[in-house]
Formats: sequence, C-alpha cells, structure tokens
Amino acid sequence: MKTELYEYAVRQKLTRRRLLQGAASLGAVSAFGGVATGVSVRPAWAQDNLRAEILKIPGVGMGSPTDADWQKVGELCLGPTKEVVAEGEFAGVELTFMGLNNQNLHNFLFRGFLKPWEAYTGAKINWIDLAQADYNPRLQQSIATGTVDFDIIEMGAPFEGDTAGKGLLDEMPDWVKQVIDMDDYVNYLKAPVGTWDGKTYRITIDGDCHTFAYRKDYFGEGSISGMAEAPTTWQQVQEATRAVAGQKDPLTGLDAYGYLDPLKGWGGFGFYFLEDRASAYAKHPDDPAWLFDPDTMKPRVNNPAWVQAIQDVMDTMSLLPPDQINADPGTTAFQQFLAGTGSMICWWGDVGSNARTSDTSVVGDVVGFSINPGSDRVYNSRTGEWETPDSPNFAPNMAYLGWGIYVTNRVSGDEKKRKAAWSAAAHLGGKDISLWMSAYPSGFQPYRNSHFNFDEWEAAGYDRAFIEDYLGSNADSYNHPNAAIEPRIPGIFQYYSVAEDELAKGFAGQYGSAQETADAIAAAWEKITDQIGRDSQIALYKASLGM
Repeated sequence: MKTELYEYAVRQKLTRRRLLQGAASLGAVSAFGGVATGVSVRPAWAQDNLRAEILKIPGVGMGSPTDADWQKVGELCLGPTKEVVAEGEFAGVELTFMGLNNQNLHNFLFRGFLKPWEAYTGAKINWIDLAQADYNPRLQQSIATGTVDFDIIEMGAPFEGDTAGKGLLDEMPDWVKQVIDMDDYVNYLKAPVGTWDGKTYRITIDGDCHTFAYRKDYFGEGSISGMAEAPTTWQQVQEATRAVAGQKDPLTGLDAYGYLDPLKGWGGFGFYFLEDRASAYAKHPDDPAWLFDPDTMKPRVNNPAWVQAIQDVMDTMSLLPPDQINADPGTTAFQQFLAGTGSMICWWGDVGSNARTSDTSVVGDVVGFSINPGSDRVYNSRTGEWETPDSPNFAPNMAYLGWGIYVTNRVSGDEKKRKAAWSAAAHLGGKDISLWMSAYPSGFQPYRNSHFNFDEWEAAGYDRAFIEDYLGSNADSYNHPNAAIEPRIPGIFQYYSVAEDELAKGFAGQYGSAQETADAIAAAWEKITDQIGRDSQIALYKASLGM
C-alpha cells in the first residue's frame, strides 16, 4: 500500500482487510511500486489460460506437488524459451548449477522445471546441492581459493558484494531482460538490487521479507491466551508467550507454546530471526541505518535496542519446546509451526504457501498473517535515548532481498554456453512459472506486481480471506515506509555467521548477560570490518542505504 494509505490506516486503526476492501472498491491498491490487488494484470509473455492451467497443478488442497508436477509446469512454461532458442541449439553444452536442497525444495524444483528445457535445448545440467547451513561456507571457499566450479548459482542479493564486486559474474544480456520482464518486479527489488557498478547480473526468483504468522485459534474470546486479538507488538508477543505456557494446544491437544524462537545457527541465515525482534526496537523512522553507524561502521548490535531483542529471547527460552537449543529456523517453520506446535512465528513466505498446499501442514485453516510486530518504544541511535512514539514503531525485516539466479564469468568466453546458461536462468525466472512458485511450496514468495492478483489465487483454490492476509502481509512489508533494508556489502554473512556463534554461547549461558553477548558480537564485527577494509565498507554501506 502507498505510504499515505499506510499512515491513514495507522491513524484510523484500520485492519489491512478493511483497507484493502475499501481500496479495491475504488479500483486497486498500489503496493510498493504498483502491486495490483484484485485487479487483472496481463504481463508480457503470460497467457491468462496458461496461468490458470498451471495453478491447477496439482491444485490447492490436493497435497504436495511432485517431480511430475514440476516437470509438467516446466513444459507448459517453455514458450519464452522457444521464442529465442532453436530446438537442439545447445546440444553438447554442459552446465553446473549450484543451489539449495532445503526441505526438498529449491534445486529439486529447478531439476523438474529444467528437464523439459534440457530436452528441448539439448543442454545438460549438473547439480551441486547445498544445505542452508553449508551455503555461505561453500561459496566463500570457492571465492577465496579461486575455484568457482559452477556456471549458474542460486544466490541472494547480499552476496553481490562478494561476487559481482569481485568480477566473478557475467553481465545479463539485453534479450534476457525482455524475456523475464524486469519491470514487473516490485520496486524494492529493482535496481540497485541485482546490479553492481551499473551492470545487471541477477534474475530475481523471490521477494524475501519476513512476515508474522500466528494461530488464530490461540486468540479471541475465550482463547487460552486471554487476548482478544493477535499481538501487534513484541511486548504483546512476550505477554502471549507467557500466558499460554502450561496450557494445551486447541488444535492438537498437545502442549501449547507461544512465539517460536530458533536457537540454533543456520549458516548465518538464523541471524535474521533475531533481526525480526531487533528491527522494531532499533530501526528509527528518521534513520536509514540500524546494523552499523553509516559514518564509522561501528556496530550497533550491542546498543540498548539489540540488547533488548536478545534479552527477549533469553526471557522466554524456558517456555519454548524441549531441546529448542537445537532447533534452527527450518525446524521452527516446518517441523513445529506448520505441524501444529507453537502459535507465532516470523518467517519467509514459505509458511504461507505451505500452510494450504503441503502434506505436512495442519494449520491451514487457523493461520493468519501480518507484518512483523512493532514495538511500544524505539531506540534513537543518534541521541542515545529510547523514545515512545504515539503509535508502535514497525520496521518489517526485508530479510535477504530474495533469491536470484546468477551466471558466473566461467561462461563469458563461450557464447553458446553463455546463451545456454542465461536461457536456463530465464526459464526459472519467467512470469508464469514464478506465479506457480509463489502459490505452491518452492522456497520462494511473491515478488512481482503480477503476483498480487487475488482472482488468480482464488481460482486456484485459495479462499479470499486467506489470500488477502497472506499477500497483504507481503505487500505491506515491501512497501512499509520504515522497512529495515538489508545492506549489500561484502562479507555480510561473515558478520551474520559470527553473530550466530556468539548468540549460541549467550543462549547456552557462557556469557553473563544479553549485554555481554551483544558486546562479543560487536567486537567480532569490528574485526571483520577491519579485515575487509573500513573505508570501502563505509562507502558501500552508505550506498546500500541510499545515503
């Protein structure tokens, strides 16, 4: 929604659904650069009947998609490829693709989608499959040792400083930009995201941000939380977590739990979940920075805002499920929340698409969504004081800036191989196939303006109220005037990974307090900045914040 609509909603205390319904009656709601809600959008290359057809594979409520479904969708979406590639044109070409194998998604889907592409073009793809926790170490080792052994990589924008910044990527050809229609991206994912020094390197396949998912059966009149509505602030989240402790889950009859914090590291990706709490405390509306001081790169991770976030986790650790110290974010989402354990979680869009289309989900009928919780108070790093605004401070976490497909410079000297690599990447980033990936379990969430057509989702089998909640939480986060934006700077996952290590020590009691834990993270971050180069990091950090 537009900033003025958001601010109006805050002033009038309107729910998102009421606001969207009112706006829809006037035509549409613009969400961060033209996201249409409930309005038909006809994207380039996309065919309405094709989009409807693929959204019925296998159908919402028909169980988890299989490899046969992925291949079928891939075959139906080959139209753009056939416009620019002749049948058999890439015969004899072999490409190596590096990506994730999380939850049997990511690379597993890509294999299925690309099998028909391989059959048509004659190319062969070899796969490097990585667990989430192994991703950053594997990529950094390849860069540090000069042994990049992949032609195509699934990668997030935060790594662009480590790759494009070191000349390791191949610039996107102009024909690819036309095939994938980059103008359809929500504005937050347009340039400079995906670019470096004015050159474009990325095909976006995801629109990462964290949103708040909660169990509606835990709240309302007579609920076990005693709260009339789901929490909207972290203070209320803490209250609800304490209130349900020792009670029974209304759906499963098992032990009830409140907010699910992941306490185990995840190769740097687990740090995002502390950010979810910290951003509301630390991201002041008048200051674009919240991780580092932009003039000095001094870490802010040990200021009172971040210490409060760490303290929140420590205060409710005893109320989490048993052995939560060994639960990473994959566990909290897929083995706990979707399976009926716990009542609240911040996560990427997977929770929304999986809730209604995965065999393992039991919460599809009782799950609701909103932007991440806010805070009754916010820390002003410039004054060194806490402030209490008239309404809660919200700062949705734009965690990871979405996955993309990149081509490395290993193919730059071989035009046939280069075209093949970019064609494979463009197939995965096409408009139609991207809609299917947003609607079904894939590891990805909506990221195009054309993904926000409620009618398409409803025709696929989603009910309107669910879609308004799920898509609305994404659109509201993308467009929030105080969104916490991720910096694209070299070494960002070095910072995140060492933070996870120090947090683990703090959660295990090796540090005496939340402040000592935060101080240890800050000290480690200072060393990383000095190793990379403070002056260059300051310049790149400021650029990433638009300063």
